[in-house]
Amino acid sequence: MLVRKYIFVAGGVMSGVGKGVAASAIGKILQSRGFEVTAIKIDPYVNIDAGTMNPTEHGEVFVLDDGTECDQDMGNYERFLDRGLSASNYMTTGSIYLSVIQRERNLGYGGKCVEVVPHIPLEVIARIERAAAKNKADIVITEIGGTVGEYQNVLFLEAVRMMELKKPEDVLLVLVSYLPHQSVGGEQKTKPTQYAVRSLNAAGLQPDIIIARARAPLDKKRKEKIAFNCNIKEEDVISAPDVESIYDVPINFEKDNLSEVILEKLRLEPVGRDMRKWRRFVERTHNVRRPVRIGVVGKYFGTGDFVLADSYISVIEAIRHATAWAGRNHQITWLNAEDRSVLARLRSYDGIVVPGGFGPRGVDGKIAVISTCRKNKIPILGLCYGMQLMVIEFARNVAGLARAHTTEVNAATPHPVIDILPEQRKNIAEKNYGASMRLGAYPTALQKSTVAYRAYHESLISERHRHRYEVNPAYIERLAKKGLVFSGFSPDRKLMEIAELPDSIHPFFMGTQFHPEFQSRPLSPHPLFMAFLNAASRKKK
Repeated sequence: MLVRKYIFVAGGVMSGVGKGVAASAIGKILQSRGFEVTAIKIDPYVNIDAGTMNPTEHGEVFVLDDGTECDQDMGNYERFLDRGLSASNYMTTGSIYLSVIQRERNLGYGGKCVEVVPHIPLEVIARIERAAAKNKADIVITEIGGTVGEYQNVLFLEAVRMMELKKPEDVLLVLVSYLPHQSVGGEQKTKPTQYAVRSLNAAGLQPDIIIARARAPLDKKRKEKIAFNCNIKEEDVISAPDVESIYDVPINFEKDNLSEVILEKLRLEPVGRDMRKWRRFVERTHNVRRPVRIGVVGKYFGTGDFVLADSYISVIEAIRHATAWAGRNHQITWLNAEDRSVLARLRSYDGIVVPGGFGPRGVDGKIAVISTCRKNKIPILGLCYGMQLMVIEFARNVAGLARAHTTEVNAATPHPVIDILPEQRKNIAEKNYGASMRLGAYPTALQKSTVAYRAYHESLISERHRHRYEVNPAYIERLAKKGLVFSGFSPDRKLMEIAELPDSIHPFFMGTQFHPEFQSRPLSPHPLFMAFLNAASRKKK
């Protein structure tokens, strides 16, 4: 029987260095060697989950089948490993403390004095082992959010130390650290990485492998320097230069034989090696030359003077998957919903995506974009809030309901075509927002002879949701009579899941109440994104 192994991925020097992608890529290459792999994310926030975090502060909120609202890295794990994960694969400081406190209140510790150490690290370890058992994993990869020098991570590092003390041959620690350049053409500086390793040493830990992130590949001199000063072998320093796509990373890691290094340290015999499908996908992303211009209309772009693409990372990746398989080179442009000048430029795009969101900001701009796309037959895909705004635009400009709106924005609208779920009214009144939405996977029945049905080729599908508001049943018949087709709905026909116009009227006008982007994978692009990209490609021609 194979002894279960544990790999921890920590970050040094700065955040956003690519720990999540590194953990995902490690999982992919070990999966290709014949092992059952699962991945866990530990977030250092006191928030119970990611559901109440602002996207411009934290990036996208990713949703799992079971409704868990979590960090965007969970999306990378699912995309790389090509499998769904659950709540057992995600934890935050807040959720860990909450569990310990609740157990103490229920006399779960038998009257002991409950302390931060060891009980918090022990809870972390227990969760890791439960996730391993639930996923029947041979190897568990756990990413520790933040950086090693942060106070918030001390308890997670203590959990690693305790596991390593108990199972020294079964635990591996990987440090992902950034090597800055002093100037253009200057040498890569290793001192920040050395300090990151010292911080780990202060926590009683020594990295087994260092993944060195930099603009360019590491030369031998830098590898020697890191190895000597950080007390590891030169072959344990893995070069991780900037690459064109995150999907290049597993292939790049194997140039430094990372899987061999890991398997040798964990005393594992590989079953085989098979990355053919992954390599074929990556080759497709590099070998496409025909461009297709996609505009993404949103409001979660600004963070100071910078654009935060992470707010819509799953949408971006879903577009990338679809364009690769459609033989197109995606050119994505961010269109600010609050900038009315974008309307004049819409015809220059082959397709428009209106992603999800909350609140009144940018709503008028999005509705104007939708109207322009409908009238000028520009392919458009609306996601969640985007679908609701498409219904509002149609109600106002086609169905004659001039003041139609969503009660989320205008509670006094005379035509609430989008309204809150009845069971959520109490939560909203009490300001109980956390995990109060329709979350996770729900079934959707598809109407035959529709654009959606032809995309899926199935009568019943399952998609992930994250919203409180729905199409108001009181207006469905009136909208349908004017030509809006509700091609997807809950099996009991109470909730509308997909709204579209027939392709005889519009090349592609579709909105989904769910988030199809959450289930798009590199090796299996989402059918609705494929249908959208095919329509955009036809417009290009």
